Amino acid sequence: MSTPYSGASAAGTPQGYAEPTQQNYAADYSGSMGTPTTDAGRPDVEGTSVGQLIGEVTKDLSTLMRQELELAKVEVKAEAKKAGQGAGMFGAAGFAGYMVLMFLSFALWWALANVMDIGLAALIVAVLWGVVGAVAFVMGKKKFQQVNPKPERTVETLQQVPGALKPN
Repeated sequence: MSTPYSGASAAGTPQGYAEPTQQNYAADYSGSMGTPTTDAGRPDVEGTSVGQLIGEVTKDLSTLMRQELELAKVEVKAEAKKAGQGAGMFGAAGFAGYMVLMFLSFALWWALANVMDIGLAALIVAVLWGVVGAVAFVMGKKKFQQVNPKPERTVETLQQVPGALKPN
């Protein structure tokens, strides 16, 4: 199934999504009338009541909405999979960074141990990491204080919905 969705994929990543395994809404729920066309390519609606035409349009819109919802599900699933893989790679990078810092700390400790007592060298490295941890804690606390858990724009737009539904 080819899709018009271009998404935020890396260059060289194959486009498109797996075929949905759900039922075929177009075949199962589209109208039974199937509005025939004239030789000129226009809908042949002579002898068809307005109610039947409106029913056909309603069924077509319902089918279209179901298909769009199915497409959105497939797209979100594919993007979520890519995001999960990216998060896993960030986790691996974080662990590798942790290991680098740990071994650099050992190297600093041993380097300092060449010029002073080994216990004092370990204490100096520990104090350095304590300072780094304290600075990171203060910065993180500041960021969390700036977080507003209430979705302001969503609340604002939802308050406008009842007014939009009322006749003027």
